[in-house]
Amino acid sequence: MKRFAVVFLFLISLSLFTPRAFSADETTTPSGIPMEDLEKFIDDYVADYIGYTAAGASIVVVKDQEIVFSKGYGYGDIANGIPMEANTSILEWGSITKLMVWTSVMQLVEQGKIDLHEDIRNYLPNGFLEKLSYEKSITMLHLMHHTAGYEDNIFDLLISSPNQMTTLEETLKLSEPKQVYPPGEVVAYSNYTTSLAAFIVEQVTGQNFYDYVDEHILSKLHMNQSTIHLPVEEDPDILKNITKGYSLLDYSQFEESVPFYIPMYPSGGMNGTAEDLAKFAIALMPREDKQTPLFGSNQTLQEMLSTSYSVNENVPGNAHGFWEYSGAKRGLFHSGNTVAFSSNLHMVPEENFAVVVLTNQSGEINLSYGLVKALVGEDERMVEDNLPSNSNVEGTYLSARRMMDGFLSLYYYYLTPFHVTAQNENEIVVDAAGLEAIYQQTSPYVYQMTSGSAAFIPNDILYFHVKDGVVNQISTTFSDYLPMDKSNAWLMVTLLLFIFCTVYFLVSSIFLLVRAILKHQQRKPSTTISKWNGLLHLSGTGIIVNIFVLAIRMLTNSNRAYSELYIHFGLNYAFTVCSLLSIVIICFQMKKTALSKWQNTGYLLSMLSIILLIAWMIVWQFYA
Repeated sequence: MKRFAVVFLFLISLSLFTPRAFSADETTTPSGIPMEDLEKFIDDYVADYIGYTAAGASIVVVKDQEIVFSKGYGYGDIANGIPMEANTSILEWGSITKLMVWTSVMQLVEQGKIDLHEDIRNYLPNGFLEKLSYEKSITMLHLMHHTAGYEDNIFDLLISSPNQMTTLEETLKLSEPKQVYPPGEVVAYSNYTTSLAAFIVEQVTGQNFYDYVDEHILSKLHMNQSTIHLPVEEDPDILKNITKGYSLLDYSQFEESVPFYIPMYPSGGMNGTAEDLAKFAIALMPREDKQTPLFGSNQTLQEMLSTSYSVNENVPGNAHGFWEYSGAKRGLFHSGNTVAFSSNLHMVPEENFAVVVLTNQSGEINLSYGLVKALVGEDERMVEDNLPSNSNVEGTYLSARRMMDGFLSLYYYYLTPFHVTAQNENEIVVDAAGLEAIYQQTSPYVYQMTSGSAAFIPNDILYFHVKDGVVNQISTTFSDYLPMDKSNAWLMVTLLLFIFCTVYFLVSSIFLLVRAILKHQQRKPSTTISKWNGLLHLSGTGIIVNIFVLAIRMLTNSNRAYSELYIHFGLNYAFTVCSLLSIVIICFQMKKTALSKWQNTGYLLSMLSIILLIAWMIVWQFYA
């Protein structure tokens, strides 16, 4: 009866001219969900999140080069009640945009204009890269694998006005981070290196990157409702269908995001519909007897989708910029996140299957990863025998994708360390930023997530590089993790030092202010040394307040231009100069003024406290 129903539906579909039919052996998703149950399954799944933890979503499923499911959920504009539509609602794709870069690169590789193994400096203007630290060359493959060795940089990624947009070349010069790892050794996800690859496309072709993508990808695939460089194109048909983006304040409470633009647009500036993104997926999975519109030969496509980086046969790697997924069948995906949008494009080429999930919700995981995982299935790994002890992998680790220069390094040491502890003989507990997940060891030092916070789904497999019983690196999707390079004792001492300085200067400044008011009322003149001591305390208090204001500004909006912080660095310098000048004069006055034991102790404590605070700021780089 089931087969009869499928045939009957097939005949009905032909009569309605809708190309959504399947033969009997192609009627399920890779995870085993029957296609006739697909809409109900997605509807039921989405119902738990839309309107509660996500404002809206646009979802498309592709099977055998056809869109078999396309539907919008929730709202593209909550205030005006505009519903989300998969075929017209335009959302930000975030880092899925990077796939346009890697496709462009492979087109030029096919034409012999780019060599994946060539030193990228041969494609760049002389002296373009100024912060390289290693002699080993960076290749295009390193850029694709995010192994060029750069630290992360969060400044100047977003701007509020299109009038502030500069050329890609100027943006890259402004935002170049330091190279902190040898090329090819550490995966540290990088927006900078992807945009650098796009700039190489510009250098090789003589076209602006957005013009190249429009001509060689979007136009060829008839992706007419998508754009990669919105401020330049100013397409009214695009602009009128752009959805609002939201952040989640509380359960079912959403805050609309302010508009922003991405100067490093090749790494995250695409705007388009879910169905347009599905067209891109279809072009990447042509029928065996058909030629993809993206390349002159399907062999180039096969090369692009083949594994180009892997650390272990049991661990998903990278396929020329596409991340691999170890599911029921090998998957290839790329996700994206911006300030107010989350997305995921996941393909299973072996099954000619793809899922597109676009949401207008910042940091959304349950749909962009959870739903996709439910549709593509998981790899049911067999647990091997005689596995090594979990005690070897216990420890604290830091993400390789982090800022190492500047005060923001504090954030990674104190707020986001990766803690690994053994739970039993074969399981570990991973804790990061207060969230937990349990992983089971399936093969030597390879661990697969079994339960826990959805935030760990993107990194559901961990591989610990162990040498002589010591972990020197953890490999996972997007970014490796490296052993903590500062002791817990050192971190605790510096934390307690800052707490002491904060309490001391805030309390003492209030005390000195009250005493100064009382002296003024009693008409008692202040001594020279007490005046300079007051300036010292006010300077210390100024530093503390300035640091807290800086922290609040960064926590409320981390996507700031570096120039916005100049005032904080300037104030730190000014307060420091006042503090040091006060110390010199106080020391001079102490020599020629008769002071009590308690007065001497108080002045010495004040000077020592400000010196310790200045030393703390130097260590944690609060001067630049």
